[in-house]
Amino acid sequence: MKKQYFVLILSFISLLSLAQDYSALWQGHFSYYNVKEVVNGHNKIYAVADNAIFSLDVQTNEIEEFNTINGLSGETISTTYYSEDYGLLVIGYETGLIEIVFNNGDEVLSVVDIIEKATIPPTDKRINHFSPYQNLIYISTNYGISVFDLERLEFGDTYFIGNNGSQIQVNQTAIFNDFIYAACSGGNGIKRAQASNPNLIDFQNWQTVFTGNYLFIEEQEQRLYAINTSRRIYDITNDILNELFIYSDTPLYIKSVDQHLTVTTKNNVYVYDENFSLLSQINTGINFETEYTSAIEYSNNVYIGTKDFGVLKTTIDNPIEFEEIHPKGPLMNIPFSIEAEPGGVWVTFGEYTATLNPYPLNSRGISHLKENYWLNTRYSDINFDARCLNTININPFNTSQVFISSFIDGLLLINDDVPTDLFNESNSTLEDLVLPNNPGYVGDIRVGGADFDESGVLWMLVSRIDNPLKSFNTNTNQWNSFSFTDIIQDGLNDELGYKKLFVGNDNTKWVASHNHGIIGFNENNTPKIKHIQSEDENMPSNDVRAVALDKRNQLWIGTARGLRVLYNTSSFFEDDNIQVEEIIIEEDGIAKELLFQQLITDIEVDGSNNKWIGTADSGLFYFSSDGQNTIHHFTRSNSPLPSNTINDISLDETKGIVFIATSRGLVSYRSGGSSPTEDLASAFAYPNPVRPNFNIVDEKVKIKDISQNVNIKITDIEGNLVAEAQSRVNQRYRGYNLEIDGGTAYWNGKNLANNIVASGVYLVMLSDLDTFETKVIKLMVVR
Repeated sequence: MKKQYFVLILSFISLLSLAQDYSALWQGHFSYYNVKEVVNGHNKIYAVADNAIFSLDVQTNEIEEFNTINGLSGETISTTYYSEDYGLLVIGYETGLIEIVFNNGDEVLSVVDIIEKATIPPTDKRINHFSPYQNLIYISTNYGISVFDLERLEFGDTYFIGNNGSQIQVNQTAIFNDFIYAACSGGNGIKRAQASNPNLIDFQNWQTVFTGNYLFIEEQEQRLYAINTSRRIYDITNDILNELFIYSDTPLYIKSVDQHLTVTTKNNVYVYDENFSLLSQINTGINFETEYTSAIEYSNNVYIGTKDFGVLKTTIDNPIEFEEIHPKGPLMNIPFSIEAEPGGVWVTFGEYTATLNPYPLNSRGISHLKENYWLNTRYSDINFDARCLNTININPFNTSQVFISSFIDGLLLINDDVPTDLFNESNSTLEDLVLPNNPGYVGDIRVGGADFDESGVLWMLVSRIDNPLKSFNTNTNQWNSFSFTDIIQDGLNDELGYKKLFVGNDNTKWVASHNHGIIGFNENNTPKIKHIQSEDENMPSNDVRAVALDKRNQLWIGTARGLRVLYNTSSFFEDDNIQVEEIIIEEDGIAKELLFQQLITDIEVDGSNNKWIGTADSGLFYFSSDGQNTIHHFTRSNSPLPSNTINDISLDETKGIVFIATSRGLVSYRSGGSSPTEDLASAFAYPNPVRPNFNIVDEKVKIKDISQNVNIKITDIEGNLVAEAQSRVNQRYRGYNLEIDGGTAYWNGKNLANNIVASGVYLVMLSDLDTFETKVIKLMVVR
């Protein structure tokens, strides 16, 4: 938990909290391709990428990441500054939050004074710039200027410098010849005040020296520069503006380091000496088609922030050779759909709205984490017009073959990480939606939810047509179509579309629809189709967002307004009075509905039949198999989730890793659970031996690769029983000394008397209760 303490000062109550490091169980998978700002400090270059930062040590070339795993908030960063004197990295956010990363990188201090200031509108709390002066930093915001003491780590005064003390947008400040200069928007020009004046909170002590709209003001050696919205850069001497140059594009960034000044536009970086003589002009390179965002010169090298390639490093003398610098990561920080595989995960960034509208269309690539390395395929490298990419399906019989749904162009096929085919209306049974006023219209094939059945046939859903269910046999290349007109007469107008598809063991296709609730379809023998959507059937909403069939053949249904379970799926088509049920839990002695009125975005079932459930604004839940116990509830406040909006969840059960796609980035959690194996042949225990430095109580001995229904006895070498557990009885998170979670058991080293065992050899005796297979593992404990 975060520690909080409070300091009373002049104009703010300083609210500070020390963030927690989550690196033990969590891992961040953030994108560092879109760099918004670069700054320097302590022989390092710091690069801001959306809601994360990385640093480059210019001497060792070592790269270090700073994100929610280290304690950052996950909000959108607007600016940053490194203090050489105090060894602090100061981060400003669009929300008004300020975070301070200490030099060791292990501690992050959150400062929420501006966020908590009720007199400032939320839209005006954005941090625009930090300007250092002695032990202070002047904070430029959309309301004015605030002062922060880096030595005492507390706020000072706030200056509202508009007419009559009104709040105005200040883009940047600079201290020059004992004056504070402020570049302002809204026609407020450049204002200044004596830095040594103790009464700067009085707006009358601020003088307007120039009118207009100014983006930047920067001090360099003995000169002061300003840039306005008309793309002109000026030298300010004796309160006179001297125009120096007009840029072809609006400048985005200006920075002075030592004797060099850099000005960045989207297509050029200009490097000047102390006399404003141009030393180098760096154009966007042919090999790196991108836009520049910011740049600094440091030790004759220029570090350029870009929208697509992280930081590009070049030299003043030879600005045609570039080095691409950024940590490994996916293409973007807006993962929409994910699909885990053993040791990795696939990610897409295409999207559609809550009402399944893909417009405005997006053209984004694909990312694939494979063997700890990110393989990124940009949209320009796909070679097919496959936009709005969403659901990912890995062929279970050929894992090098991946199918990705496009919510506008069809179905993309990838073989060995290379896009090879696009299925559309010309080479498959996929259909364009038909517009009454334009029957010849093509180019709108909205493929969404998809899933493989046990025979290797891929089933998929196409929105806004009468035959929305399609199948593709990957062995025979045969396509089939199936109609929903028995329940949806007009596919174009009566149903906006389908989000998820889950194929059960009996080949029933469970469909999450927007307008018709949960749909069941089975084509075996006589095709059957039925749906549940009404209040009479206990559905809280006909808008179903998620569906999953658990290991007891119970269907878990996530809607826009809550959770339901269909316990008897086998009689779904025959029962005329079928109903779904809510889960009732007891909380503080009061009966409540689990996830009441929550918008549920995804449901995943792990090897223990426990449920991972994502929500639109309440984070991630992990429930016991029956939903009665909340094992975890992860939110931004108690975990490194960068957002409480969960877009998708996927489980790598071989590694016990949960991948979580949020609206602000991808993270993963090492849950430790795994799926049961078919037998006990490969079962093993680790660590083995258990050495004295291993924290056996907290980290626990793991017994891996056990079968689904197993009894485990641990005895000492003389046969005395030490611990015992059985599947479905001694479940994890229930407080047992020996717990079973799917294909893994956990022993905390304690005996039946709840004491930690002594050094010695122990026998782990496994017995499969279904097949009567047995196995004995010797485990040595050294204390």
